[in-house]
Order: sequence, then C-alpha cells, then structure tokens
Amino acid sequence: MTAALFWEWLIKGIILILVMTGGFAYTTLLERKVLARMQARIGPNRAGPFGLLQPVADGIKLIFKEELIPAGADKRIFVLAPIITVIPALIVTAVIPWGTSVTIGGREIALRITDINVAVLYIMAVTSISVYGITLAGWSSNNKYAAMGGLRATAQMVSYELALGLAFIGPVMLAGSLSMSDIVAAQQGLWYVFIQPAGFLIYFVASLAEVNRAPFDMPEAEQELTAGYHTEYSGMKFALFFMAEYIKMIAVAMIGASLFLGGYQGPFVAQLPWLGPVWLFAKVFVWLFVMIWVRATLPRIRYDKLMALGWKVLLPVSLLNVMVTAVVLVLTSA
Repeated sequence: MTAALFWEWLIKGIILILVMTGGFAYTTLLERKVLARMQARIGPNRAGPFGLLQPVADGIKLIFKEELIPAGADKRIFVLAPIITVIPALIVTAVIPWGTSVTIGGREIALRITDINVAVLYIMAVTSISVYGITLAGWSSNNKYAAMGGLRATAQMVSYELALGLAFIGPVMLAGSLSMSDIVAAQQGLWYVFIQPAGFLIYFVASLAEVNRAPFDMPEAEQELTAGYHTEYSGMKFALFFMAEYIKMIAVAMIGASLFLGGYQGPFVAQLPWLGPVWLFAKVFVWLFVMIWVRATLPRIRYDKLMALGWKVLLPVSLLNVMVTAVVLVLTSA
C-alpha cells in the first residue's frame, strides 16, 4: 500500500465518521421538528437560530450528566455494550459509493471508501453484530425490564433479518453482482424500485424492525418496559445507544437508496460528478422523513403481531419475490 493511498483512505474514513455523527445529531433535530409540525406543536426553537444548536445543547447536557452503574451489574459488559452497538453502525456504510470519481490535483479520487466484490455480504454480516450490544446491555444491567428488552431485540432482529436478507437478493440478481458500486451503476437507466416494488417494501418494513423504529420499537416500549434494554443507562453511555439508533437509520437509508433508488445516480451526474453525493443525500433525506412520518402515524403493534408479520407475511412474500425474479430473469435471458 502506498502512502498516498493510505492517506486517501484515512481522510475518507474520517469524513465518513464526521458525516455520520453529524447526521445523527441533526437527524434528531429533524425528527423533533417534523413530529412537532405533524402534531401541531412548535418543537425545539430556543437553542440557536430556529433551534439549530439544540443537538449541541443535548450533547453538552449528556456529557455532564452523572453516569451510574447498578450495583448488581456486570460492569465490564455494561460499559462495552454501547460501544459494541455503535461501532457496526459506523462501519457498515464503508462499502456504499457516494459517487463516481472526481479529479483533485491531477489525481482521480473515487467517491467511496472501498469497493469489495462481496459488499452485500459485508453489510449483512456487520448489521448482525449490533444485536449483541443490545442483548448484552439488557442482560448486564441486572434489571428485568432491561433483560426483557434485550430478549425482544434478539427475537425481533433474527425474525426480520431473514426477510431483509432476501430483499437484497432481487437487486443482486438483476445486477449480477454483490458489489454495491455495480448495483448502483446498473440502475443508470431505471431504478430497481420500479422492477422490484415488493422487494423495496419488504426492505423498508424489515429495516424499520432492524433499527427498532416505530411501530417496531418493542425492545424500548417505554409504556411496558420503562425504556427497555437501556433503562439503567445514563450520560454518555445512553448517548451511544441513541447515536447507534440514528446512525443506523442513516445507514439503512443509504443502503436502501443504493439498492433500489439508484444511489448517487441522478440528472447531470455524468457531467458533474460532485452532484453524486448531493443526489444520495437528497434520497437519504426523503427516506428519513418517511421513517419519521411512520413514527408519527402508526401506533406500536402488539408483540405477537410483530413476530407473525415477520414469519408469516414478510418471509413468504420475500421468498416468492426471489422465485419470481429468478424465473423472469431465466425466461428473458433465454
């Protein structure tokens, strides 16, 4: 590895981390503003102009907030669990392309961190790790409500990851590649959402369940579990769980936009490569808005209904979608 390539990777990695952490901060503000507007409220408007410094104020509050560890907790796992949860959320987007490439100082820079030929498998493997952090957080807290939230998270993620994984198969078969860059490039003429509407809907619903968003926020369920797996957490440890949830929201939006909405593809991208990240950001923004809209609209569903939806509806439909896609591809290629 040359020194120039190392520094390029390092700089792009730092940029990605800064974008994801900054995106987490202002996604919280976006959610509070959107929910306030939909519920005929005002929302945050005191910290800074139009409330734009509210995430900064929240961060300062959490930094100085007292941190407590329950007397009966497993202290090492209790401290490690938030870290185990947030790291996969940060690294999963390393294989998502932001654009094609740009020329800087006579050197062509690819607008992505890396392009591996098994990117889809990488995404599925990394996203599976975060369940360990949530489960360990619930178990190590020595709290029955937290343990119940951790068990719910495990059952929920196992159930919905099957449908989520099968939703990836349609775009993979259409593009003939597991590389996210190849999948995005194959959508230059037509986005896969128009060819795979069922796969898109399955991915969207399953991704809501994977990141514990309403109406699938059963591991938290404050009316039943007094906040669930993070009941005993406070201060920056709680902030890490909060960070992981919103970074995972951004990550699933980036992955979904790349799989079904053409990723960075858009008008004039071929002539102006810098527009690629702009188009990707616009699609992610709309995706996040819809996720927030769903939270404002739908009530939390009953737990047995949640499990039945995953096993009895999404899984069979996703299998049928893969079979139909395979048959159509074979017939059209014959």
